[in-house]
Amino acid sequence: MSPVCITLAPLPTGLFRLLPAARRRRLPVGLAACLAASLLWPGVTLASDPPLLKPVKLSPGRDAQTAVRGPGKAPAEPASAAAAAPVAPPDPLEVLRQRLAGKLSGVKTAEGSGPYDVRVVAKTTPEAEPAAPPRPAAPRRAAAPGGATAHAASGSHGHWSYQGPAGPQTWGGLKPEFNLCGNGQRQSPIDIRGGLAVDLEPVKFNYQPSPFAVIDNGHTVQANLSPGNHVEIGGRRFDLVQFHFHRPSEERIDGRQFEMSVHLVHKDDQGKLAVVAVLLDKGLPQPAVQKVWNNLPLEKGEEAAARVQLDPAEILPADRRYFTYMGSLTTPPCSEGVQWVVMRQPVTMSPEQLELFARIYPMNARPVQQASGRRILQSQ
Repeated sequence: MSPVCITLAPLPTGLFRLLPAARRRRLPVGLAACLAASLLWPGVTLASDPPLLKPVKLSPGRDAQTAVRGPGKAPAEPASAAAAAPVAPPDPLEVLRQRLAGKLSGVKTAEGSGPYDVRVVAKTTPEAEPAAPPRPAAPRRAAAPGGATAHAASGSHGHWSYQGPAGPQTWGGLKPEFNLCGNGQRQSPIDIRGGLAVDLEPVKFNYQPSPFAVIDNGHTVQANLSPGNHVEIGGRRFDLVQFHFHRPSEERIDGRQFEMSVHLVHKDDQGKLAVVAVLLDKGLPQPAVQKVWNNLPLEKGEEAAARVQLDPAEILPADRRYFTYMGSLTTPPCSEGVQWVVMRQPVTMSPEQLELFARIYPMNARPVQQASGRRILQSQ
């Protein structure tokens, strides 16, 4: 900065001696000379507060008391005098000297609105910007319950149904115990076609009137019977445990599906199962089924003991010929190794009896499964 100052306003070196000794030690000679020139040059007054620097005299033809004003402000002298006296432009050298004086005296200059208006303001430490308020954390997405698969969410506790996310197509994934429902090779029901007609031994039904109780287990209406009823199939005895209903029939014969079916579940002393399936079609009322309807409980899951006895033989058709094959349970866990006996002749139920069950369970039948080359026999 000192060369510029010396070029614009050269000073005799004797001015350097006018500065205090402390200033002379800290400032270069050229810079000290500029400072001395600023202090001795007429018209410069530095202050901490005043908004404007007022030169004492800007030129020989201008009043020394005239102040430097911002644009647009009226002059202090009378209007007639102002119009008569032309205003001289500010001296660029003095503007430069004012800026130099401001920098050397520790102040910050801010330009005004005009090209030569100068304000002297005290240096201040810039205020720190207020800290931005912390952004709220994004809510963590709750993990989907029951694992990654859609059907596991509905079946996390083994719940299954005949429709929706926990329907038959998902049974195999609801619980490890249900694995056979998806991967089994001997599953039921099937569409019975091309049975081999052979001389099968007739099934021996040993049924009698027995006490029973009715329960709506959430999947069907079921009648639990007291011990004393059994069948003999191929010389093996199976005790009747319960029978229950499906709508429409789960079994099909040559592609035909019936209104309903009833499954009579039997078990031998080794735990092996045999199921006798009776097809139900629309027609005359069925007396044994009506006894079950008459003893329906008011709530699901509650077992209601009947006041009368029921003879399971009333459910059987007059024609005892049958189909037989090896299959599985038609509900989870879909256990295999079940011997199926499907009566070839259907029995009838009245439209009112069919409608009553339909109002409770409009559909509770598993779709047919692949026969997978299983041998199907039919009695003659």
